[in-house]
Amino acid sequence: MTGPLTIHRVPRAFDASLGDEALNAVSGITPEQGELIAGTAGSSPYLKGLIEHERDWLPSALQEPDQAFADVMDAARALPSDQLKSGLRQAKRRMALLTALADLAGAWPLEKVTAALTDFGALAADIAAKAEIAALIRRGKLPGMTEDDVETAAGMIILAMGKMGAYELNYSSDIDLIVLFDETRFDPDDFFDARQGMVRATRNFCATLSDKTADGYVFRTDLRLRPDPAVTPVCLATEAAERYYESLGRTWERAAYIKARPCAGDIAAGQRFLDALRPFVWRRHLDFAAIQDAHDMRLRIRENKGTGGTLTIPGHDMKLGQGGIREIEFFTQTRQLIAGGRDPDLRVRGTVPGLAALAGKDWIPQDVAEKLTDHYRAHREVEHRIQMVHDAQTHKVPQSPDGIERVACLMGVDSAGLTADLTRRLTEVHELTEGFFAPGSSTPAPAGEADFDQNVLARWTTYPALRSQRGARIFERLKPELLSRLSKTAKPDEALRALDGFLAGLPAGVQLFSLFEANPHLIDLLVDIVGTSHALAAHLSHNAAVFDAVIGGSFFSDWPGQTSLQSDLEQALQQETDYETQLDFARRWCKEWHFRIGVHHLRGLIDGVQAGQQYAELASAVIAAILPCVTEQFAKKHGPAPGRGATVLGMGSLGAGRINSQSDLDMIVIYDPLDQDMSDGPRPLATRTYYARFTQALITALSAPMSQGRLYEVDMRLRPSGNQGPVATSWASFTNYQRNEAWVWEHLALTRARVVAGEAGLTKDIESFRADFLAQPEDRQKVLREVSEMRARLAAAKSPAGIWDAKNGAGRMMDIELMAETGALLSGVTQRDLQSGLDGTVAAGLLDVAQVQTLKDCYDLCWSVQCAARLLSGKVIEADKIGEGGAAFLCRATGFEQVEHLQGALQNSYTAAAGIIGRVLEEGQDAAQ
Repeated sequence: MTGPLTIHRVPRAFDASLGDEALNAVSGITPEQGELIAGTAGSSPYLKGLIEHERDWLPSALQEPDQAFADVMDAARALPSDQLKSGLRQAKRRMALLTALADLAGAWPLEKVTAALTDFGALAADIAAKAEIAALIRRGKLPGMTEDDVETAAGMIILAMGKMGAYELNYSSDIDLIVLFDETRFDPDDFFDARQGMVRATRNFCATLSDKTADGYVFRTDLRLRPDPAVTPVCLATEAAERYYESLGRTWERAAYIKARPCAGDIAAGQRFLDALRPFVWRRHLDFAAIQDAHDMRLRIRENKGTGGTLTIPGHDMKLGQGGIREIEFFTQTRQLIAGGRDPDLRVRGTVPGLAALAGKDWIPQDVAEKLTDHYRAHREVEHRIQMVHDAQTHKVPQSPDGIERVACLMGVDSAGLTADLTRRLTEVHELTEGFFAPGSSTPAPAGEADFDQNVLARWTTYPALRSQRGARIFERLKPELLSRLSKTAKPDEALRALDGFLAGLPAGVQLFSLFEANPHLIDLLVDIVGTSHALAAHLSHNAAVFDAVIGGSFFSDWPGQTSLQSDLEQALQQETDYETQLDFARRWCKEWHFRIGVHHLRGLIDGVQAGQQYAELASAVIAAILPCVTEQFAKKHGPAPGRGATVLGMGSLGAGRINSQSDLDMIVIYDPLDQDMSDGPRPLATRTYYARFTQALITALSAPMSQGRLYEVDMRLRPSGNQGPVATSWASFTNYQRNEAWVWEHLALTRARVVAGEAGLTKDIESFRADFLAQPEDRQKVLREVSEMRARLAAAKSPAGIWDAKNGAGRMMDIELMAETGALLSGVTQRDLQSGLDGTVAAGLLDVAQVQTLKDCYDLCWSVQCAARLLSGKVIEADKIGEGGAAFLCRATGFEQVEHLQGALQNSYTAAAGIIGRVLEEGQDAAQ
């Protein structure tokens, strides 16, 4: 903006005579500007002194305030080293005067005022620091450094913390800095000399800024936010700082780094340091334990500063007191810490942008964000005027009536109006934020512990999750809510035993208990899960972080589909540069979506067929996203993949697009080396060896147990020649094998094969080959004979484990799938789903439409039982051991009222399907004979 200072408001003069004195000292100004100067000087002795001191500069500054600001900054940059102290102090006077008048006149909004102060603070620190570094280099005190290194301050990093980091510097603020140096710039043998020089430079540049001279001071500097300031030097090596935060960093330090930014010195090195610290600041899980940490911090501040008690305006601390600035900042930063690790959009430095980001992601209501934003800006304006009176680093409303009246005059209101407005605002801020920080204050009337098995309750304190003092303390606050909700279940004792099993398997409790305390509705979900599905409850015990997904807001939304899932995971993996971190992230991400499908199925939001499709889409998305990571990592050692690369062919249920919660993944890796015999890399490999090892790397990436568990078990036995063949198959070998060597059962498996990931051209070729191959006529009698023999071998190898084993045995899932594959092979059906394969049996003349419909109905029932059973126990269920909740889910999943009715229907289904399949295969054998 160019042109004169726009005056929207003017302060009143507390002492009109002082205002007149200042006005008479300045010439060449407009009447409106004169009114602004008189009102300002009449209420602020400090600003009166600045007006008189800068009376020759002020008129032109008021005519072009933005240009005047730029000129002050440029003049500071051009200061010679011998004029640094006096020149920076003159610049500070002018900056202080210009920002005050622009603020009081309403010409600049709060954000522009604080940004101007912040930019000057960063510039002053940069100029002062580089001047000291240059002096040390000239004297040879920084080994290996030359004049060329002054521009980057020889690796000195100055981090702006707190309000300066967030461009929120207040009017008379000191500047919170952490000073580090990049030790990698120096020879290891020179480390101690370099550190000594950096410490000296830090002390000297801080003195340049903060020493009071006849010209005043620039900024008071505060270096106490550095690691362990009582025992560490004022400038630390970045490596030492990283080690401290990794091992000893506390929640308040994490909160401090939300606003941190490199502001001076070696900016690039500073950003690298902050990037390295990102995992410390932003936890990957939802960190609700931060609420208690922040609450404890608030209580300590109240105790140490005496800011608790009844709200009274005289003497009230606008920063640390009840309803003050710090409460809004804590409210914002704590919620950022909770969710910012999972959502980078929440990682913003400013308080107002932070509130907007939280509201935009539904972490706080929009009206709360708007109210707190309005109060924050109002509080900051009051804070500025308190400080403008005497340039004092204070945040307290004056005690005396005259002191309050001075502040009111600068605000352009009377003291009664100011007091009433402050009371209203401080009260509302306290009401809006206090509930968030007071854990356990609204627990319900506890259910009587005597109503539950005392032996169970007594042993809870011995479990790993409750052994820490903090975990036990949070759980004690949580226990009444838990017991209250357990008491409302259909079978409280059974639910208690299920919860007991969950708690016993929980390795740690602080984070999970904090999550439940902040989100009590999750307790209902936990009780529902542990009372229904032992498998899901056991999974939760060791993967409690999946509850984070429930809080994310979209947990109960519609299924996004494979394309969206794959894109989401690929983008997230691209943000990680470390291979193991990528694999761990994929495991955590997959578990959350896997958990989501299970919960949706458990609660009846989807049926077994939809669950099977979603599990398959999830697995396909994971393979497709992981494959490029494995490819890139493998290429670093052995060079890019020879030829066209590799594809992953999904077989069995994965290829057909329907798996259950416990399924392993049947896969074949096919590669096409073209005419290349070797890879080209640091450690080149022969093509066949390259792809064999690459396939092992892929299997490891999917199935190896890591800190976040494993993704999937992988089964490669359907590859050509099974376990006797190479782990990866060349494209030429695959096609030749299928045409000339494959058994009928391998052709049957091809009917369900589907490429799930890999090179696009090879993918297209595989799909074309499969379609053409299936279209070729087969020897009908040979196929039926071998299918019959295969069916007999399967029956001999694995008998059904009882009525509830819906997979193995005559008339069950595998038997019906075999029939569908036979129909697809004989009729040339290219669709992979079971229904299309069974329709193929009609086209092939094996079955009639009624028989096919019977098999479809039988399979649907078997799948519903199998999918539900895997969710309930992870193995074949026993109806009398799955509990009432499990039995209810099983009936709900299959559409029956009682388990006995379901059991009878299953037996009838097995008999009917076995009869149809047996007859058609017997007829085929008879015809062959």
